[in-house]
Amino acid sequence: MIVTSAVRHAAAGSAAVLFVLPVPAATASPVTSAPTVASAAAFREPTPPVRQYVDPARLNRKGTQVQPLPGAPGVPEVSALSWVVADASSGEVLAARNAHRKLPPASTLKALFALTALPYQEPSAQHTVADSELTGIGDGSSLVGVKEGYTYKVSDLWNGVFLSSGNDAVHVLAAMNGGWESMSRRMQEKARSLGAMDTHVVSPDGYDAPGQVSSAYDLAVFGRAGLQDPAFTKYCSTAYADFPAGSWSYGIANTNRLLTGADGVARYPGLIGIKNGYTSNAGNTLISAARRGDRTLVVSVMNPQGGGGLAVYEEARDLLDWGFAAAGRVQPVGSLLPVRTKAAGSAARAVSVTREGPAGRDGRAAGAAPRAGSEPAAAAAAGGDAPEAAPSGASAGLPLALVGSACAAALALWALRRRAARRAG
Repeated sequence: MIVTSAVRHAAAGSAAVLFVLPVPAATASPVTSAPTVASAAAFREPTPPVRQYVDPARLNRKGTQVQPLPGAPGVPEVSALSWVVADASSGEVLAARNAHRKLPPASTLKALFALTALPYQEPSAQHTVADSELTGIGDGSSLVGVKEGYTYKVSDLWNGVFLSSGNDAVHVLAAMNGGWESMSRRMQEKARSLGAMDTHVVSPDGYDAPGQVSSAYDLAVFGRAGLQDPAFTKYCSTAYADFPAGSWSYGIANTNRLLTGADGVARYPGLIGIKNGYTSNAGNTLISAARRGDRTLVVSVMNPQGGGGLAVYEEARDLLDWGFAAAGRVQPVGSLLPVRTKAAGSAARAVSVTREGPAGRDGRAAGAAPRAGSEPAAAAAAGGDAPEAAPSGASAGLPLALVGSACAAALALWALRRRAARRAG
């Protein structure tokens, strides 16, 4: 009876503890059977890719830079003073020649202008052109035909920039974004933020100006960045459009012959576009991008020395063909990605640099703000990761420990009563 009573006490105590405590969550047993080969393979984490070391100084060297693997095709012979072939997705430079040589960019600089100004007006917004917005256009400039007093949609003006390389459209859009000098400063800042250190902006439309230079490397950076903006990609890939002229309109064609197939230049399959340029000082310049399968390449070509005015397109064609054929058969010789350090990133987050401009503190038109979805998403706030869950083993073990303590207490009580009974007897 005494034993039965002790067991009853223990059971009652254990039941009471188990009744008031929450049911512990199921946990995996710490002892598991050895997995089969199939199950081990199914749950094994993938091996991370080997990080390739890329010497950033290699692109500073003169001459052609390429690191072929067995079976790689030979780099084509082209006459351009400088050029770059890069993978648009990874930013890896597959090959280059005099990548950082500083040369006049001509209208390829309009790619940087678009990267800087595109985010700040909606395409459907309308603007009536003032006479002051068309002053200062350089002699011999390419024009789309913007007229004082006419009202245009912003998308019409951007068609004028990309298709006709219209310096008049650039002047109007620059005026809408704080003015000519402000736009030059902002373009300079944009170039630096992208890691383009060779570019010096004097005239946002690319018109020849003392000291205005860029490089094949920087132009490739601008082209790659443009492909990440759907609006930029849409404009640069448009072959034909109607340009308004009051109550009527007229057709304009993209001056990029690889896109339109004009003047005897065959269209390039998969060409996305981007921007071409020409001045007597810069010669012919071109940023091209093309897609084949799941790969997109960016090629920049500056000032071919032979073959006439259309050579820039044929040399870009040869470099694009080589880049697609060489995919996976060359080691990268550089990267278009900006070099960032942890300290620099912290400083960029902590410090906001503004400049006084004619229309606002940062030189933009008053009240201007980036249109929705035009800027890359901001980095996640520091400490924003979800906190890690507490190990379940500790919470699961607590009720079991209490049950054990209850049982031990019941047995101790039974032992005390037994001793008391013996002494009494």
